[in-house]
Amino acid sequence: MKPIMLHGHERAITQIKYNREGDLLFSASKGNKPNVWYSLNGERLGTFNGHQGAIWCIDVDWMTSKFMSGAGDNSLKLWDCQTGKEIASISTNSSVRTCNFSYSANMAAYCTDKALKHMCEMFIVDTRIVDDSLGSAEPILRIPINGPRVSSLLWGALDETLLTGHENGEIIQWDLKMGKKLNSTKKHTHLINDMQMSGNGSMFITASKDHTAKLFDSDDLQCLKTYKTERPVNSAAISPILEHVVLGGGQDAMDVTTTSARVGKFDSRFFHMVFEEEFGKVKGHFGPINSVAFHPDGKSYSSGGEDGYVRIHSFDQSYFEYAFDY
Repeated sequence: MKPIMLHGHERAITQIKYNREGDLLFSASKGNKPNVWYSLNGERLGTFNGHQGAIWCIDVDWMTSKFMSGAGDNSLKLWDCQTGKEIASISTNSSVRTCNFSYSANMAAYCTDKALKHMCEMFIVDTRIVDDSLGSAEPILRIPINGPRVSSLLWGALDETLLTGHENGEIIQWDLKMGKKLNSTKKHTHLINDMQMSGNGSMFITASKDHTAKLFDSDDLQCLKTYKTERPVNSAAISPILEHVVLGGGQDAMDVTTTSARVGKFDSRFFHMVFEEEFGKVKGHFGPINSVAFHPDGKSYSSGGEDGYVRIHSFDQSYFEYAFDY
């Protein structure tokens, strides 16, 4: 399994995301230019230029026509995927930590940080028609978050609910029609770094600083499975075709200088979704893995690390033939 190495970022990768077909891979880093690559051969298609701060979150809509990025320069920008031009910019009071298009891409949700006397807030905006007026338009919904800040975000079924993961390990389900909490659960004990949906939207996986990843039912927030490691998990993804999950993590970036890559354990780890057993590791990064994503066809996966590299791994045939004994 020889990876394709994508080196377009000088600084640590914060998030990577495939579009729905999987022909393009979008990557964001603590630099100020998100990149887009051809996932087949690793050729860079282009960059989105305009932000002035670290890019914390990105998302692309299901038609691959609009791309969205939230950054530390207190703005959320929407771009035209075809030309790479900025089509709208929304100014915020603090940095944008999470952003997500709804499945239909008629709406987008984003959350801002707690900072400078500003509280963490969640916004829903209408993205059917995107032009300069979006920056001054009122959001459809604005929900102030009184408790711990939102660190990850997902849309629920039929674009009617939102799922937020918080700094204290809590997951809250929001009803968008009412703008109120529907349900909440606190199975994690620490910050939730990442949440990703399964292919059919019935489950989602969370990655937390408490050294575990957990699988939840996206309807009633029941915790179904727990995958334990011995270091913080920064990102986790569910295979679209097999009952596998991949976890990426490593020690905190600030502790890394004192350890070698071997001790730091900067590898992607594969677990069986049902049996919670680890069955494989992929080494390669020289720092913690900050984001992992499966290709929509399930035949490859990518990881982005603190070392600024994105690695695309295509699975060997033996991966698909491997069966658990039970």
